[in-house]
Parts: sequence; C-alpha cells; structure tokens
Amino acid sequence: MKNNQNDFIMIRAVEDGVNVIGLTRGSDTRFHHSEKLDKGEVMIAQFTEHTSAIKIRGRAKIVTSFGEMESGNEA
Repeated sequence: MKNNQNDFIMIRAVEDGVNVIGLTRGSDTRFHHSEKLDKGEVMIAQFTEHTSAIKIRGRAKIVTSFGEMESGNEA
C-alpha cells in the first residue's frame, strides 16, 4: 500500500453551497462521499486507497503541496 501521509488538500469555501465529492479508484470511477461547505468552512481531505480524485463544485480556495488555486467562476 502506498504511503499517503503528504497527500492532503485544504478546501475553504468562498461562497455558500460548495460541493466536495470524493471519487473512487478502480475500473469504475464512482462517487463515494460528498460534503457541502458554506462560506468560510474548511475541509481537509486526504487521498487514500479508496479516493483517487476529489471534485469541487463552487467557489473555493484549494491548497495542496503543489500550490494554491481557486475553483469557481472566473471574473
């Protein structure tokens, strides 16, 4: 099993109703978990043997070991 200790991301909602969706690994990619964040709420997520991708819908600040970015509408 791969060591995932450094594979954390921080998601901070910039608006109400930001959806964070965990997607599974394997031959069929599926949703396995979702959370809804309101403005100012923060979620720390980790990639695991079950989570291969995280989809974020809405305006949020995302911080990873690769840098910072913001999701949502471009103005």
